[in-house]
Amino acid sequence: MSETAAPAGGAVEKSGDANRWKALVFIALAQLMVVLDATIVNIALPSAQTDLGISDGNRQWVVTAYALAFGGLLLFGGRLADLWGRKRAFVTGLIGFALASALGGAATSGAMMFGARALQGVFGALLAPAALSLLAVMFTDAKERAKAFGIYGAIAGGGGAVGFILGGVLTEYLDWRWTFFVNIPFAIAAALGAYFVIREPEGGRNRSPLDIPGVVLSTLGLVSLVYGFTRAETNGWSDASTISLFVAAAVLLIAFVITETKVKAPLLPLRVVTDRNRGGIYLSLGIAIIAMFGTFLFLTYYLQVVKGYTPISTGFAFMPMIVGMMTGSTQIGTRLMTRVPARMLMAPGFVVAAVGMFLLTRLEIGSSYSSTVLPGMLLLGLGMGTAFMPAMSLATLGVEPRDAGVASAMVNTSQQVGGAIGTALLNTIAASATTAYLTDHLAGVTSASQRQLVQLQGMVHGYTNAIWFAVGMLLLAAVIVTVFVNASSQGSRPVTGSGDHADEELAVPVIAH
Repeated sequence: MSETAAPAGGAVEKSGDANRWKALVFIALAQLMVVLDATIVNIALPSAQTDLGISDGNRQWVVTAYALAFGGLLLFGGRLADLWGRKRAFVTGLIGFALASALGGAATSGAMMFGARALQGVFGALLAPAALSLLAVMFTDAKERAKAFGIYGAIAGGGGAVGFILGGVLTEYLDWRWTFFVNIPFAIAAALGAYFVIREPEGGRNRSPLDIPGVVLSTLGLVSLVYGFTRAETNGWSDASTISLFVAAAVLLIAFVITETKVKAPLLPLRVVTDRNRGGIYLSLGIAIIAMFGTFLFLTYYLQVVKGYTPISTGFAFMPMIVGMMTGSTQIGTRLMTRVPARMLMAPGFVVAAVGMFLLTRLEIGSSYSSTVLPGMLLLGLGMGTAFMPAMSLATLGVEPRDAGVASAMVNTSQQVGGAIGTALLNTIAASATTAYLTDHLAGVTSASQRQLVQLQGMVHGYTNAIWFAVGMLLLAAVIVTVFVNASSQGSRPVTGSGDHADEELAVPVIAH
């Protein structure tokens, strides 16, 4: 087996195709595992809480421990992938995630569960940017890149909804522990496949010494930010600890940016985020995820608490969203990404998603699933799938090979922080609207059945108020894309370096048998 270099954007020998597409299978499998884990554990949480004797006050740590480790360490994980090599980081992340999942499934106490979730977050922060950056450096031909990112985008968008179904099935028919154990075969298959199949292009590593001050400041800053939104959800926005966390996050992240302008080998080279296209992508993705994550949560509660669906029925009720995402990503995004500018896919995609979200503002206790929820979910999925696919590709297009890991980490960071903000912010809006509704409508109601009805109406009123806010977020994401993202169609852009080495072509190794 020998390797020869071919220029980026040129013809790529067919002998390399099989390996790249086989590698995509294992990269997609790993991404599915990470995305599934974000929702599958939520379905199992009530059962796990009872078995392990976790108090109501501490149960949030099952989710928070993972979010803090994952969100706080993503930039560091992306930099390690650039330093070690993406394949090594990818396999290491998979093995660590599998071991942490086994620990979680075998947990005998709350503390053991919290520790396992934190470890999952640590290895997820290494795995996620390595997976995306492998795609970025392996698929450089425009048409192949469109197909590869279409598949990846569909999984990134729809995998969370699949988690609801799988979580419901495993919890209802087996045991909550299987929501952790199910990760192990995923991880082993992906790690073995990656080890034997992936051939990472040479010359793309960033061997500069680690920026330790940058690592410390970014990790502490992101942890403070994510934890601040988590505290806001439980303690309120005016709570002293919540405000302190936000102030600390602002100070630490400003210090981080200043540090990155002064050190010789920064953790996050500012050239990655100051590019108007990438900056616009990161910002619009984060804002869109704020809308999407909060809505996932509201729809789950609406279907289970208000409509009385079982966990499995709730999971299957999300299927139209998955179908919409798959269609938008693989059929619309993939086919058009090489023909039209990214903003012509992303902005309309966010607008279509906003229309779907608008339909969900019409929810009432007696709303029909087929006339309200189904079309809303379908349009939301279709729009987000169409927007996500070119966004993920453009976020890593044109970046220097040595920066691919950290550029990929920024995609995940914008999604993770957006998810934390969305859950806390939209929950707070919903809770405030519900409280106001109950104050106005419960006075004078004496019968238990009437009180229960008013409480359900108040709950739905809170959800719809928050969903209106989500509509605004999606429209704002569309405006940001229209203003900032000005790249031509990705079929017409060579995959070249950026910044100081803009004239250097990215060499793509071709594997000859």
